[in-house]
Amino acid sequence: MTGHGNYLHRKRPDSKTIPVLYHGCFMFHNGMIHRVYVHIVDPGIMDKGILDLIEQHNYKLIGVLVTHDHLNHVHGLRTLLRIYDVDIYAVNHTIMEHKTTMVKDGDSFTIGSFPVEVISVPGHSSDSAVYKINQLLFTGDALNAGMLGTTASSYGTEVQLSALRTKIFSLPGNHIVLPGHGPPSTLETERRFNAGIQMFDQHKNKRRSFTMETWGD
Repeated sequence: MTGHGNYLHRKRPDSKTIPVLYHGCFMFHNGMIHRVYVHIVDPGIMDKGILDLIEQHNYKLIGVLVTHDHLNHVHGLRTLLRIYDVDIYAVNHTIMEHKTTMVKDGDSFTIGSFPVEVISVPGHSSDSAVYKINQLLFTGDALNAGMLGTTASSYGTEVQLSALRTKIFSLPGNHIVLPGHGPPSTLETERRFNAGIQMFDQHKNKRRSFTMETWGD
């Protein structure tokens, strides 16, 4: 993950999942007192600060989730795998020449005590996936606060937006959106106010109106 700046998001002590954004990747743990099990989402960087955080708190790293295979989301993998023997979960069968545990749309599995659901949202990249863990949505670059992930074409944006609407925005209730860039958000906020979606829909409607005016029905 490639978020800018650091923030810590904590829940009440009995919560099962506590995410931490630190220097370019998400870490989240089970909140247990005696032995804390940690996942990392998108290790865009793996520096001394992150390693110290893991080692000084005696965290047990048990999995790495990759939302998509872009360098600024996986650059820290080489360093991480030199130190820890840990499984990588991704849509692609290899990431930076490292074999992964492949996942696909609709998969549900548990790593440690974490229930993970995989939601494929292609568009920004062909392998883009959102990981749903309880009420958290790790969206990579598919969905940012107030923005859509960039794509190579309007068709790519259409595909991405269709997947977001049918698979993400249709989720019941509210969720915390933890994107690959920028601040966190909530799913309800993005449903109602995402400017990227509104702009795309406006442009699409203008193109449709122009086509109808020019060529008729």
